[in-house]
Amino acid sequence: MTQAPESPADTHVDLQSDLGWALGVLLRGYAKGAQSVIADVPGGPRGYQVLTSAVDGTACTQLALANKLGIDRTVMTYLLDDLEQAGVIERRPDPADRRARRIIATEAGRATLCALQRKLRHVEDLVLGALPEDERAQFRALLRRVAVSLDERDPLDDACSVIEAVGVEPATRTRRRKSG
Repeated sequence: MTQAPESPADTHVDLQSDLGWALGVLLRGYAKGAQSVIADVPGGPRGYQVLTSAVDGTACTQLALANKLGIDRTVMTYLLDDLEQAGVIERRPDPADRRARRIIATEAGRATLCALQRKLRHVEDLVLGALPEDERAQFRALLRRVAVSLDERDPLDDACSVIEAVGVEPATRTRRRKSG
């Protein structure tokens, strides 16, 4: 004998056990706290990611960095201009390919990143405040493992295609040129 499907009124829905809801709340809390920390970094979150990549050397050329972070090459050029003007990165010719530019963090960039990471760790501690310290470390390790695995299986090659897939028109950036 088969049982009739439950009616919507009989179904118990627990929003707090939904992964999407939990990730959204977590991201929103982190983004709010991190926004004030990285507000002065040229390019905001993107600028922070570029600076982090320049310090750790994971994507040393301008093109590799744009591909790794899923940033349009033109936008990357403007972002690097701003970061270079702020004195946190330098672009140098790549000895292996003189047409390519290597992105190198300056000493000021390294010091800036250290200060930002200390402040962001405080934000993380506030966001993860419901967990004891040992569980925070475990949560970070598990989240990192899932994120790295997902990124390896489905890397972000082109941020514009992701934006188009969800139906959002990409914003264009205009640059103010110095006169004279």
